[in-house]
Amino acid sequence: MSKIDVSKITPGSDDTALGVGKFPPDVLLREILAYRGANRRDVLIGPGIGEDAALVKFNDQKDDIFPLLVISSDPIVGASEGAGRLLVHINANDIACKGGEPLWFIVTLIVPVKDGLECAKRIMKEIDESCKELDIAVIGGHTEVTDRYSQPVIVGTMIGKTDYCMDSSNIHDGDAVFMTRHAGLEGMSIIAADRPDLLNDFEKSELEEVRSWSKELSVIQASRALRDIARVMHDPTEGGVIGGIYELERMSGFHLKIDVSKIPVSPLTRKAALSIGFSPLHLISSGVLLAIIPEDKIDEALAKLKEHSIESAIIGRVKKDNIMDDSSIIMDTHEELWSILKKECK
Repeated sequence: MSKIDVSKITPGSDDTALGVGKFPPDVLLREILAYRGANRRDVLIGPGIGEDAALVKFNDQKDDIFPLLVISSDPIVGASEGAGRLLVHINANDIACKGGEPLWFIVTLIVPVKDGLECAKRIMKEIDESCKELDIAVIGGHTEVTDRYSQPVIVGTMIGKTDYCMDSSNIHDGDAVFMTRHAGLEGMSIIAADRPDLLNDFEKSELEEVRSWSKELSVIQASRALRDIARVMHDPTEGGVIGGIYELERMSGFHLKIDVSKIPVSPLTRKAALSIGFSPLHLISSGVLLAIIPEDKIDEALAKLKEHSIESAIIGRVKKDNIMDDSSIIMDTHEELWSILKKECK
C-alpha cells in the first residue's frame, strides 16, 4: 500500500497561488488527495504523490491471486502535432510502470468548433494507429464540439492487467536509481514539431533527428525488461527527470542521492537549452523510465536493457535518511515546456 494515508489528510483553507503545470506536491497532498471517495478494500494502490497508476483487485477477489487491474488517466495539454499518439503513449507508460500490459483505452475528445470534424478525425486516427501498434483496444469515451475552448481537450484513461504489486515500501537503502534514454526527449520532440522556429540554429538533419524522438516515447519494452527485478518504476513526464526523482522521494520517504553528471542529456538538447534558455532536467520526459534496482540485480538490469538496445545509466543511490547534503540538488516539479512554447522567435 502507498505510504501516504490520504484518508487522514485534512484539507486546508488557504488560497495557494498556483503556476502553470502540475500542482506542487504539498498542495496536491493537502488540498486534492484528501478527496478520494469511499475507502474500498479492493483498492491496493490509490492516489498518491508519484503513483503512475492505481492497482485494483481483479473481479473483487478475496485473496492475493493475480492478475490485478491497473488503471491510469492523463491528458495532453502541451502538444498539437501528434497529440493523439502522445496521448496513447503517456497513458500506456503509466500502466507499464506498474509492470502491467495496457489493454483497453477510453478517450474523451473535446474539439473547438473552429477546428471541427477534421481535427477530431485526425486525432482519433493517430490514437487508432498507436493503439494498434501496442495491441490496445479503444473501448469507449466521449466526443463533442465546443465554443468554450480554443485548443482541443484530450484525456485518456488506460486499463491493463499486471502480475506485479510494485510499492515504494519495497525500496531499500543502497538500491540503485536507473534511468533509460535521455532527459527531455519528449519536450524536445514537441518543440521541434510545434515551435521549430525556436531551433533555427539547428541543421536540417539535427531538426529531423529531434523530431524522430517522438517515436521513442514508449517505456513498455524497458519496463518488460526490468519488471521482474525492479522494486519500483516511474515515468518522469511533466517536471522532467528531476520532477520524477522528486516524486519518487515523496512517494517513498527516502532520499535519492543523484549525481547530476550521470544523467544522460543529448548534445542536441544541450544545444537547444543554451540557445533558448531552459533546464533539460526539468523538460517533460515521456520515454524515460526511472527504476529502483536492488544492488545485487544491477548487472542483470544492465544486461537486460542492453539486450534490447535500450540506453541506460545509474544516476544515483537510495539513502535511508532524508538528510540533504552539500552535493544534493534542489528538487521540485516545475515544467520548462510551458514557458518555452510561449517564447518569441529571436
